[in-house]
Amino acid sequence: MNYLIGIDVGTSGARAVLFDENLNIISSASEEYPLYQPQNGWAEQDPEDWAKATIKAIKTIIEDSGVNKNKVKGIGLSGQMHGLVMLDENNSVIRPAIIWADQRTEKECDEITEKVGKERLIQITANPALTGFTASKILWVKNNEPENYNRCKHILLPKDYVRFILTGVYATDVSDASGMQLLDVPKRQWSDEILDILEIDKDKLAKVYESPEVTGKIRKSIAEETGLSEDTIVVAGAGDNAAAAVGTGVVTDGSAFTTIGTSGVVYAHSSEVHIDPKGRVHTFCCAVPNAWHIMGVTQAAGLSLKWFKNNIYEGFDPTGEKASYELINREIEEVEIGSEKLIYLPYLMGERTPHLDPNARGVFFGLSAKHNKKNLARSVMEGVSFSLRDSYEILLNMGLQIDEMMITGGGARSRVWRQMLADIFNCNVRTIESKEGASLGAAILAGVGAGIFESVESACEKYIKKGKEIIPSRENHKIYNEYYEIYGELYRNLENSFKKLSKI
Repeated sequence: MNYLIGIDVGTSGARAVLFDENLNIISSASEEYPLYQPQNGWAEQDPEDWAKATIKAIKTIIEDSGVNKNKVKGIGLSGQMHGLVMLDENNSVIRPAIIWADQRTEKECDEITEKVGKERLIQITANPALTGFTASKILWVKNNEPENYNRCKHILLPKDYVRFILTGVYATDVSDASGMQLLDVPKRQWSDEILDILEIDKDKLAKVYESPEVTGKIRKSIAEETGLSEDTIVVAGAGDNAAAAVGTGVVTDGSAFTTIGTSGVVYAHSSEVHIDPKGRVHTFCCAVPNAWHIMGVTQAAGLSLKWFKNNIYEGFDPTGEKASYELINREIEEVEIGSEKLIYLPYLMGERTPHLDPNARGVFFGLSAKHNKKNLARSVMEGVSFSLRDSYEILLNMGLQIDEMMITGGGARSRVWRQMLADIFNCNVRTIESKEGASLGAAILAGVGAGIFESVESACEKYIKKGKEIIPSRENHKIYNEYYEIYGELYRNLENSFKKLSKI
């Protein structure tokens, strides 16, 4: 029996999962690390934390499983996108990584748009200039930390820094590179035009691969530390959502998924390039060679519920049970849909789709003395779902066919949230039996690279097992439509106020 490892370098922690060649889980391990917010709207992490956590997780699953190291044929990497890692000539980390959720680069986005032109930028990179993307982060360091910028010899994305530690290779994949705003997305290669205009040295960027391609092998020191063989290959891998798409079987036209993790995503596969000229949703290369995906993003999806649980939903219930997601799910079932006329805007970290507004902030609208923490909890879930519907509606309006919607991420574990999404989308939704998502997708990519699977599509068709289908309630959808209309009005009414608030 051969084995594969899928690694997901997430925002809250790194996860390593050991699968056998039939994609059964043999062992898994996760290691957490902190997120730093030195200023309001900033978000940073220490790349060395990612590497240490990944190595520890790999060591754990190898030791716990007891598998023959020579039978571990490949590793696939997935991880948070858009983060900026800068290395000096000695491959030392120059400064903390500026990660996907950071919103400090509004001025640099304006600079990119002015220099390249909005229309041309979207034509090449398939996206407008965004604070979350890597290019604006590079320019921010150039503009604000010139000493650090001048020391920089290599620019890597989060999962690709981990790859470098594991293999000594500077490499990335087309899906993750698509989120840097430096890739020609239709052509699947670095854009010399963009790089020249922004005066970014192409030599600092990693080589770009298709996701299942082999990028290198485990270096000797890492093999000794983890218990792996030096012959274990490492494939290019994919950004977290592209890997999750593979892990949920969304690899053919007509398939889509919604995920609720720290952020939230509505994602649809396409064998052709579809670009929104308004730049409201993102078009990236996907993990399937020569295919693309279109996705909308809610910055603070699961993060909204986590924030609410940790900061507001405090105390104990009569049984002495500490506040938890399980408790929240049980209690919100007692609340009617609409949360007693309470609406939540999930803009804790600004918002991406459809507003592209780093200044947007979270709001509870309609709050009254009759509301309690149960009402607030349900409104958080409903508000996140409304935000995801914004993305869903745009994809439909672009002419994308969505025959089936899969649900994944931490939010998919909630029966209440699954039904809520079905009702708000007015679409049948399904779960998958595996809960691994990105890690499973990364392992499948590794299996293709190692020659265990013929293709990404054939592996998914054979091994991805779908769960129960959830049918929407027409009555609930009708009620939700009334709230969704108000939800859409709120941002438009508050947009200028958000901007004013940011200037104080």
